[in-house]
Amino acid sequence: MAFEVWLMFTAAAFLNVVSPGPAIILAISNGVSWGYKSVLAAALGNIMGIFILSSISMLGLGLVLKTSALLFTILKVLGACYLVYLGIKKFRSKDTFFVESENEQIASVKINYFAKFKEAFMIAMTNPKAILFFVAFFPMFLDTSLAAFPQFMIMTLTFMALSFISLASFGYLAKSVRHWFKNVSLVKIFHRVTGGIFIGFGVALLQVKN
Repeated sequence: MAFEVWLMFTAAAFLNVVSPGPAIILAISNGVSWGYKSVLAAALGNIMGIFILSSISMLGLGLVLKTSALLFTILKVLGACYLVYLGIKKFRSKDTFFVESENEQIASVKINYFAKFKEAFMIAMTNPKAILFFVAFFPMFLDTSLAAFPQFMIMTLTFMALSFISLASFGYLAKSVRHWFKNVSLVKIFHRVTGGIFIGFGVALLQVKN
């Protein structure tokens, strides 16, 4: 892959990864609610999903999804249901461990980082738009005179790195404003807003056509 082509791919991929979506909302939610380590755990889950989706598209299975209306619909419904489930879960959340108590001590809560990893991984894996994106996007930058596999790996690793940096950055910014949420009522509003956004993403995913 020529360096100039890689730069064009990187620029296009950057615009994609910083566009608001479920992964970024999850990073913001984790940053405010659970701290930076949970942001990083979820970011790892996201890029692991990206690697698998890229591999699926590289193996040609993405074309099967693109041409099979039934398979696309099944995956779309599963993805939408998972996003709505997360939305309801966050909307009803009573987690306030980051709120200072009367003696100004932060309540100690054991955080399940694997659960954060799994949430982000499932969001990535149940999004049929992501597979179709790789199927349509990656070939635009392939040099047909060169071996395809090394080029796919370069683009996949680049996309993974950009996604991780993007999610880590959004999560860090969110973690930096945790002190704004010392009021329990603000915490409830935050959970309901993020929950509503996830539900909205789930409903929007149901509207996507193959």
